[in-house]
Amino acid sequence: MPELPEVETTVAGLRPVLEGQVLILVEPRRADLRWPIPPDLRQRLTGARVTGLSRRAKYGMISVDRGDTLIFHLGMSGRWRIDPASIGAHDHLILETGAGHILALNDPRRFGSLDLVRTEEWESFEPFTRLGPEPLSAGFDGGYFAGVLAGKAAPIKAALLDQRIVAGLGNIYVCEALNMAGIAPTRASGKIGAARLDRLAAAVKEVLSAAILAGGSTLRDYARPDGELGYFSKQWRVYGREGELCHCGSIIRRRVDSGRSTFFCPKCQR
Repeated sequence: MPELPEVETTVAGLRPVLEGQVLILVEPRRADLRWPIPPDLRQRLTGARVTGLSRRAKYGMISVDRGDTLIFHLGMSGRWRIDPASIGAHDHLILETGAGHILALNDPRRFGSLDLVRTEEWESFEPFTRLGPEPLSAGFDGGYFAGVLAGKAAPIKAALLDQRIVAGLGNIYVCEALNMAGIAPTRASGKIGAARLDRLAAAVKEVLSAAILAGGSTLRDYARPDGELGYFSKQWRVYGREGELCHCGSIIRRRVDSGRSTFFCPKCQR
């Protein structure tokens, strides 16, 4: 599933061809994805000018001058295609700009979503009301972790995947950050000391920043809007590397927690 770096990369890829452009064609090609597409989406966006693109957690946002914001989620396999050679069966939303660019939201599994909200009310969008802070924000640090994790018995990996605690993190980058910080994924959240929480917050920021710089991780169907594949997977420390050597020389292991693979080093993660 595309995580924060993949969505950030997607928004950055869309910005040069969308920002400031008038949408001369808005064509939903089906009535729903994971849930119904707003039936008035075509009416509200056709002829509008795009004023900005942004991201919240794993959601991308496209705002227009009529006071509306289109919020998209890429689900398991979604991606935007810019100027595709042809429109395929899995291209479920087509946008055309006044400059002549075609953008197609492609989602073979249809686990993604499209919502339309008033721009001044986007923070009240129901999924956003349950989200924790952005991990790349200035206020996200060890002190924040100390406060929100105090007294929690849940394993630290489960806590990091809880979007109410921190927004946008997924399995890949949680495994990577825990390895970088030297913390075992099974460690009780409330029993991690302040110094280690400082390292963890710094590791989360470092891993995410590196992944964004690398264009995200290529996993199954994910590709950037320009069709290029993200290459952060070449930098993975532990994820997907069961049986290989950790940087410390020990063997990377895999376990399954709540149906998800957890990759870790038993020597340097305590």
